[in-house]
Amino acid sequence: MNEPSLIPEDGQLLNQLRLRLATGILPGTSAQRTMVPPMRGEYVDPPANARRASVLALIYPFQDRLHLLYIQRTSPKRDRHAGQISFPGGSVDPGDRDAAHTALRELEEEVGVPQSEVEILGALSQLYIPVSNFLVDPFVGWCNQQPEFILQESEVARVLKLPFADFFTPDARRSGPRELVNGMILPNTPYWAIGPEQIWGATAMMTGELVALMTPE
Repeated sequence: MNEPSLIPEDGQLLNQLRLRLATGILPGTSAQRTMVPPMRGEYVDPPANARRASVLALIYPFQDRLHLLYIQRTSPKRDRHAGQISFPGGSVDPGDRDAAHTALRELEEEVGVPQSEVEILGALSQLYIPVSNFLVDPFVGWCNQQPEFILQESEVARVLKLPFADFFTPDARRSGPRELVNGMILPNTPYWAIGPEQIWGATAMMTGELVALMTPE
């Protein structure tokens, strides 16, 4: 495949991302905590029976800009994550080779991006989600052209294609009330506001580490 055309700022951002993920030195929980919901509580070690899952933060070029892919999940009854915005991903299957393979397989199943077209740039810090008892391995992937998205209709309502650079603007991080599936309102909850989209919860925490990784200290 040909190398993508990117504006200079986004080309530099991609190069920095590659280099910093290659070091394996991550901001970790301190970055995750900047976007933690108020009901999250204290960080605790995941229990032995925690279920394993992986997600993939896919970055790709569109109209000379880097974009970051999210999905909005469908809204089946009694699903704790109904309607939420998240990265593509899901539970480990017995046939998965490793955590990265889980993320790539789920990406292909949920939005139709072939695994062969994605380069894994590196991993972010694991995140334990108490409400669903999942220990999640987040990965960052790169596709050098915008994929053709084919949605798994039973799981994915739509895709969100958000400019990566927008997460670094001063007004991208906000705080306000969030409504849970059961109708409960959480006050003063951090979230990302990118255009009309709002991202909060565990996905916002993972995004917080990705942004911190790229932000000079």
